[in-house]
Amino acid sequence: QVQVVESGGGLVQAGGSLRLSCVTSGTAFRFNYMGWYRQAPGKQRELVAAIGSNGNTNYADSVRGRFTISRDNAKNTVYLQMNSLKPEDTAVYYCNTRTIGQLDYWGQGTQVTVSS
Repeated sequence: QVQVVESGGGLVQAGGSLRLSCVTSGTAFRFNYMGWYRQAPGKQRELVAAIGSNGNTNYADSVRGRFTISRDNAKNTVYLQMNSLKPEDTAVYYCNTRTIGQLDYWGQGTQVTVSS
């Protein structure tokens, strides 16, 4: 059974930082493509950042230079370091793991709220 569990969300003032973590189990993590997505109220879910099994990264234009995605294969964990947070970063953040068989698994989400 595949499990994806996010943590690290919370309330922070504009300009502050948070680090999200996502632990997966039940899949060969080191081969998986990992992504962080977010969904704000009334908006579609969007990709924030992603990292491949080879360490290559991809960022949304809105977060490039402020957010950093990384992975620790020994811990089956992917991180999202978020700096210089803005109110518009407020959303539920979801972790996605995509297996080499192109199967997608999602976490339950973690709320990030940035106050102005």
